[in-house]
Amino acid sequence: MNKLLTISSEGDILPEYRGTAIGLLLEYHNLGRQYDSYSNAQLLIGMCMDNRKHLHIPDNFAFIIRSGGANLRHSEFKVSYAVAVGNVRCIALVGHNQCGMVNLISRKEQFIRGLVESAGWQPQAAEEHFLQFAPMFEIGNEIDFVLSEVKRLRLRYPNILVAPLLYQVEDNRLYLIQENTDSDR
Repeated sequence: MNKLLTISSEGDILPEYRGTAIGLLLEYHNLGRQYDSYSNAQLLIGMCMDNRKHLHIPDNFAFIIRSGGANLRHSEFKVSYAVAVGNVRCIALVGHNQCGMVNLISRKEQFIRGLVESAGWQPQAAEEHFLQFAPMFEIGNEIDFVLSEVKRLRLRYPNILVAPLLYQVEDNRLYLIQENTDSDR
């Protein structure tokens, strides 16, 4: 079973992330490290579009792609751009608990009603829209999805350090997701 690793000191950061932009992210956000100055991004952060999440990081420290559920499958060109042109060598994939992309089917009627009432859609068009896209954006369990997306990104970008993280909405802290086996890395 995967578990969350609390980061309350530099020693809590896994050795493979110490001294990297991933380690710095954890130090800035969780440990209150004094901000350094950056002229270039040090990493790419993929995180959910949820408005309850805010990272404590210095200006220019990171490229950030926000996408429902921290799902970067439909943002791969942007990831490639950050690596190829932005010269980042680390990716932090940050999921969060209480994610709206989990169990999307339970929000179907709310989704349809919202498009009808707020955006002026016809009910049938709103339902077709939901049915077409919900399967693409459903992430299942937040931790399992982050781990599967990290594995996919590691295969796609083998020279890039990719770390699985979870943002806890209740305490606004980042946690490393401990991976089950070495085969996940």
